[in-house]
Amino acid sequence: MIASSLKFACAPKSCFWTTTRCQARLSSSSSVKRLQAAFRDPSSPYYIAPGTQGPASPDEKPVEDVQDDLTTLLEKGQTEMARAGFHLPFVWQQVVEWGDHDSFQHVNNVRYVRYFENSRIHWMTCLGNRLGGPAKADAFLKGKGISLIMKSIEVKYRRPVTFPDTLLISHRPTKPPNNVDPAAVRLASSAYSVRQQAFVAHCNETVVWYDYDNLRKCFPGQEYIDAMWEHFSEN
Repeated sequence: MIASSLKFACAPKSCFWTTTRCQARLSSSSSVKRLQAAFRDPSSPYYIAPGTQGPASPDEKPVEDVQDDLTTLLEKGQTEMARAGFHLPFVWQQVVEWGDHDSFQHVNNVRYVRYFENSRIHWMTCLGNRLGGPAKADAFLKGKGISLIMKSIEVKYRRPVTFPDTLLISHRPTKPPNNVDPAAVRLASSAYSVRQQAFVAHCNETVVWYDYDNLRKCFPGQEYIDAMWEHFSEN
């Protein structure tokens, strides 16, 4: 009798939970259908046009609100680089790769030194072409005759960078202080995030004119100095 009473008492409870689950499933199914209908309705704020995709989460802003066409973003970035005093043909586009991340889930600080190096090499290539065409540019990069050698580098970080992104980086000479080594060249460089539409790092470098044939630093001659400053003001 006791067992029978227990069985009788459990049965209604079991039916109650079964009914509740069925109602929840119906309600959930109905909600999903309404949401799917809203996605297809052009007049709905939840409308998703064919061939596009919605946000990854409810907190994510629509793509059009946070990112324009890549070409437009690049043009905006180039405008900011020019406003900062850089010569656009010297701007290097550095694509950020997933492998540049560290365990903190952003681009490792050491990677920026390589990024700035890529930009500096691009600037040296342009300078070499200006002084003597492709042959001179090749000699510049291979340490033949008179070229440049790194003395020091300082990187100041402003914002973390994550994949995917493209950085616009460029170099320009800056006026040295009085009584500085005539063989030394001070360079300023900045990295601008296309995705963030903001500068993410700045760099100060000192490079030295070096005679690789005689293995000593040197003054390269006024032709080199004039070419280096051609697109910049010394003031």
